[in-house]
Amino acid sequence: MLIVVAAALIDGDGRVLICQRPEGKAMAGLWEFPGGKVEPGETPEEAILRELAEELGVQAKRDCLAPFVFASHTYEDFHLLMPLFLLRRWDGEVERREHTAHAWVKPARLFDYAMPPADAPLCAWLRDCL
Repeated sequence: MLIVVAAALIDGDGRVLICQRPEGKAMAGLWEFPGGKVEPGETPEEAILRELAEELGVQAKRDCLAPFVFASHTYEDFHLLMPLFLLRRWDGEVERREHTAHAWVKPARLFDYAMPPADAPLCAWLRDCL
């Protein structure tokens, strides 16, 4: 089982940040919520704060993370468990450090973007709850 974390950054207009996976990575070209693997010894909260700093150049506080839902998906070679955190406050401007592109999207429009199988079900939760 692989545990990864993801975050739905939500701006003042209620839009959610999604990022496009770069060439050379599995599922290149698909859109995803920012995040990544939980390293040994890390909590999910520590992992998502680290990933946001590495991928997007933003800093957030643990108290600003709101656990939301999780995805559980079996891929061909592994099973993925992915908690999704909501985040409405962070410091810094979002930068594209690892992804091909990023977009701020209204929750109802998330379905317009092709996503990995584990990410796609999270869109309905965001649409219905934000």
